[in-house]
Amino acid sequence: MISKIILEDLISQTKKAIDKSTSIVIVSHVNPDGDAIGSSLGLYHFLFSQGKETRIIMPNSFPNFLNFLPDSSDILIYDDYQDEAIDLIESADLVFCLDFNQLKRVGAMEDVIKNCKATKILVDHHPFPDTFANITISHPEIASTSELIFRMICRMGYFTEMNIHSAECICTGIMTDTGAFSYNSNSPEIYTIISELIKKGVDKDALHRKLYNNYSAQRMQLMGYLLSQKMKIYAEYGTAIMVLSLAEQETYHHKKGDSEGFVNLPLSIHGITFSIFLKEETDTIKMSFRSQGNFPSNTFANRYFNGGGHLNASGGEGLGTIEETVRILNPYYLHFIRNGLIITITKKYKLILR
Repeated sequence: MISKIILEDLISQTKKAIDKSTSIVIVSHVNPDGDAIGSSLGLYHFLFSQGKETRIIMPNSFPNFLNFLPDSSDILIYDDYQDEAIDLIESADLVFCLDFNQLKRVGAMEDVIKNCKATKILVDHHPFPDTFANITISHPEIASTSELIFRMICRMGYFTEMNIHSAECICTGIMTDTGAFSYNSNSPEIYTIISELIKKGVDKDALHRKLYNNYSAQRMQLMGYLLSQKMKIYAEYGTAIMVLSLAEQETYHHKKGDSEGFVNLPLSIHGITFSIFLKEETDTIKMSFRSQGNFPSNTFANRYFNGGGHLNASGGEGLGTIEETVRILNPYYLHFIRNGLIITITKKYKLILR
């Protein structure tokens, strides 16, 4: 039995909005991950089965290892087809906003979505949602947006109409946002949902192989390089830090998605409860945080690095250059952070203890 966590009024409003819509657009966040793509395609296949004209638009490209998902090739990339994407959003009468809860998370699409006249429905599992949507389905206690999409479809009374394509995409989102059920996955209802998806025809084992046993040799060599040459262990603080520069990515022919999951690796080391992975990109420093137990990685990300997420899995953006960001992460200061003191990072990237 799956509990009815989404309010009945929100389910009713969502169903009415879908029923009267003629043109639907689904959008998600910058650098879409497995949950963003899985939830979007899962909803897309459901809406298609209901005869609804639907398009998915992502701000930028997604990892290659998700290309196996049905109709992933039909996803429109805003960076590549900006004019077409704007036309679709402006002509839509319903826009689903999935796996983000602040408009800034859609990057260059922010103003287009903000100003469009369509009804906006937010479905997300991150804390502290903004109020830009007409209908907000927000449940931070749920492990993935894909799980919320499954719950929403079921609550609207369409479980029997869910096809294998929708089920496979939803299962992908749940699997990737729990690290193959290794974190944020201790709720029995997750496994009830997975069992229902398997009944729909999803081959969970094959799906796992496609997601986690489908890497290039260069990716494995890059992982080995990071672990042997770039991982720094600060045992006294239970912390590991890894840094990947643009030059190193070029050396190992890094493709989008190749570094997915790297941040989780140090947590396999005895005594490590907090892992930080910094990846230099063209115009920013992407930061990923993972923790174990009760250490709030999301609080750390939000307070110091303009980020957020969940207790044990979150992300943020670096300050200044990668060298400056690394300097901020000096374990001396991590010691203070982990003992509850407040650290303010000034615009000059200096640390002031209060």
